[in-house]
Amino acid sequence: MMKKLLFVGMLLAALTACKSGSKQEAAEIKDLPRVETAAPVASAMENYFKAVEEAKQDLHSIMVVQHGNVIYQRWLSEGEQNKPHVLNSVSKTFTSAAVGLAISEGKLKLTDKLVSFFPDKLPAEQSDNLKAITIRDLLTMNCGHDTDPTRIVRDAEGGDWIKAFLAYPVEHQPGTFYCYNSLGTYMLSAIVQQVTGEKVVDYLTPRLFEPLNIEKPEWQESPQGINTGGWGLFLKTEDLAKMGQLILQGGKWNGKQVLPADYVAEMQKSQVPCVPAGVKPEQAQEMGLNKENSDWVQGYGYQMWRCRHNAFRADGANGQYIIVIPDKDAVIATTANIGDMQAEINLIWDYILPVL
Repeated sequence: MMKKLLFVGMLLAALTACKSGSKQEAAEIKDLPRVETAAPVASAMENYFKAVEEAKQDLHSIMVVQHGNVIYQRWLSEGEQNKPHVLNSVSKTFTSAAVGLAISEGKLKLTDKLVSFFPDKLPAEQSDNLKAITIRDLLTMNCGHDTDPTRIVRDAEGGDWIKAFLAYPVEHQPGTFYCYNSLGTYMLSAIVQQVTGEKVVDYLTPRLFEPLNIEKPEWQESPQGINTGGWGLFLKTEDLAKMGQLILQGGKWNGKQVLPADYVAEMQKSQVPCVPAGVKPEQAQEMGLNKENSDWVQGYGYQMWRCRHNAFRADGANGQYIIVIPDKDAVIATTANIGDMQAEINLIWDYILPVL
């Protein structure tokens, strides 16, 4: 009897261990695989953090991924591994992904006109330039505004953001003038909601967030109940790294095509010339910005920036980055509170890029 009880006990223990192992394995699958940090990378990162400290940069986290493996990660200051961080304009890249999915599902076309989606919100008089704005113009920040209306519209209490955008003067022919425009991305969010019947965060959940094992995130909304699109998304550092890796892999994840490959290719291309947010082309020249010294004049895609070193990125105010470096098969994700984002990325190029 004792032998039988002992055998049953051992069997139960073995089954419990197997179940525990299965849970552990499942938990690991949700994250990017880790490898031991190589000595040259460790040394470079030590020097990088010294430079960050000397520059008084308030870096919150950094994750370096190469060949699909996390080769370095660190959280500091206000960064926490399991706490979502404000992304600011990195949100735009996720809105762009929603647009790409809606196009692949036949709900949108790049050539669709903005005015066709909101006939009840149009101003009484519509300029030819307003009528000409397309989905592609919104994606490439070429909708024709001379200045960004975002702050004016967002800070107007209780106003309808769509109506305000449509009423804002369109001085330039759409497709011919770059003006960084966060409210234009909000309009893309509103359009996706219009054609799918879902907020962008809900539309992306089964199509993007769940395949990447990203917990349903928080995304701020306008007074009209539309995700802000151009800002307001909160994700963890590893979530950013996963998004970068997905784009690096042409939209594939675990062998499945999560984002349309042709759209992902267009996201990262230089579709139009660009300048930093709030800066006009002539001002960029006066500031001495050029292809050699600035990552803000390399060209703009579909809600993503081109970088030096044949890289491209999603970026958000105060130092939020998803940097994709195809030549190194690498992704670098950061969160921070750093005002000088060129100085931030310069240190990445100076210290981390050479050891990848």
